[in-house]
Amino acid sequence: MFDLLIQGGTVIDGTGAARTRADVAVAKDRIVAVGQLAADTPARATIDAGGLIVAPGFIDVHNHSDGWLLKIPHLLPKTSQGFTTEILMSDGISYAPVTRENYRDWFLYLRSLNGLEQEDYRGWRTIADYLALLDGHTAQNVAAEIPYANVRVLAAGWRRGPLDDVQIKIMRREVEQAMDAGAVGISTGLDYLSECFATTDEIAEVCAAIAPWRGLYVTHVRYKKGTLAGLQEAVEIGKRAGVSVHISHLKPGSPEEADELLSYVDRVAVHEVDFSFDVYPYLPGSTMINYLLPYEVWEDGPLAASAKLRDPAVRERFGTLLADVSVPLENIVLAWTATKSGARHQGRSLAEYIALSGKGPAEAVCDLLIDENLAALCLLRTGRDEWIEPFLAHPKFMLGSDGIFFADGQVHPRVYGSTPRMLGPLARDRKLFSLEAAIRKMSGYPAERFGLKDRGVIREGAFADLVVFNPQTVSDRATYETPHQLSVGIEHVLVGGVEILSHGQPVENLGGELPGRALRFHR
Repeated sequence: MFDLLIQGGTVIDGTGAARTRADVAVAKDRIVAVGQLAADTPARATIDAGGLIVAPGFIDVHNHSDGWLLKIPHLLPKTSQGFTTEILMSDGISYAPVTRENYRDWFLYLRSLNGLEQEDYRGWRTIADYLALLDGHTAQNVAAEIPYANVRVLAAGWRRGPLDDVQIKIMRREVEQAMDAGAVGISTGLDYLSECFATTDEIAEVCAAIAPWRGLYVTHVRYKKGTLAGLQEAVEIGKRAGVSVHISHLKPGSPEEADELLSYVDRVAVHEVDFSFDVYPYLPGSTMINYLLPYEVWEDGPLAASAKLRDPAVRERFGTLLADVSVPLENIVLAWTATKSGARHQGRSLAEYIALSGKGPAEAVCDLLIDENLAALCLLRTGRDEWIEPFLAHPKFMLGSDGIFFADGQVHPRVYGSTPRMLGPLARDRKLFSLEAAIRKMSGYPAERFGLKDRGVIREGAFADLVVFNPQTVSDRATYETPHQLSVGIEHVLVGGVEILSHGQPVENLGGELPGRALRFHR
């Protein structure tokens, strides 16, 4: 007898193959049969999938769920989209590895991105420690990248400047230990603290440590220096280190830049290294407001940053940066603040906030960050979604939501709507790609790329991470004005054979051990 039988659905298996009518049988955490099964096949439970699509569970290759999953075991904004696996520790910044001496800095810095507060620290140090806290304690599977900044801080502190041979060895040893523990590769965010000081040579030397595992170099490039230049550096690092390269949230600033970037990808990048990229299906972005600060603010760590923001010389240099920022202040919108007093400004642009403050731009933003203890989130409302469409249709694309969640914030709709937007408005309505292609970009391809064995496909022996959705109704509902709206059309979601979403609603009382597992990298 099967534990579960999904009957009468149309299977899109995650490989890019054409859809087929088939039943899917599950025993324990695995798929054990796919095909035309007898109507009276015995099963402990059944799902009627008539008129519905049965797909592999979706994999979010770029997100900021690290802290939220520790606090919210069933993160409904993500599971309601069909995400069954989250690749954690993006952008080279996360909650591990840390020490008892520096965790307070990391918690302060990440507060407006990943949600944890100082009292949430449970004494972990390594990535393996952190994943162990999630294993069996979340509705979703998780895997981890190795955040470069965390490793660099362990070896050399927060300072700028070149690293010596001993510090490089410490970093490489930390990387090797994390790869042994199952990490999928290294992530960098070269506009963020500590790693912004890293040279191309340094990064290539450290990344060479993942080559024996055939790990992946995943990078938020130096966007502040220009996206094309950042792409070129990433390819150079991959070549020197002998590793595959994956670009995080690759987006253009204009239609002309879109052509330039994709031309480079097609003419150069894919021939120089094993190359891929992710992006979410929206053009506007979202990030921490402290991302705008000059790098010198971080030289002594986040705990020392507020004092530096009071320095008139720092404010003067910050004013110069703000005057030249690529996104106009009118289009940078306050999305979340740590304090209730700051929350009344959510939805206002930085330009409006500055005008209300009666201060100069640098003074107003520095004072805001001091008042919020560095924790404020913004939306970057610029560009047109159409500019991103050629990237979504590209064969080297896979989906990463880059979702940043705050229940009390005016967050980016990508945290609620990324996969249904791909399946409904873009595949079904605009026909940018087939449904088979859309599903592969969110399941089989990322599973292959990030080394998640037996995930992302529907076949006998694969893990029963599954999504059942209505192809006629699936769509995103979240907007910039009202972002906290669950998608529609995702009917059932299974993780490891356990149904966590049934008829569009979260399953209550899943039991003591939740089905999500900490996954190990396999090549």
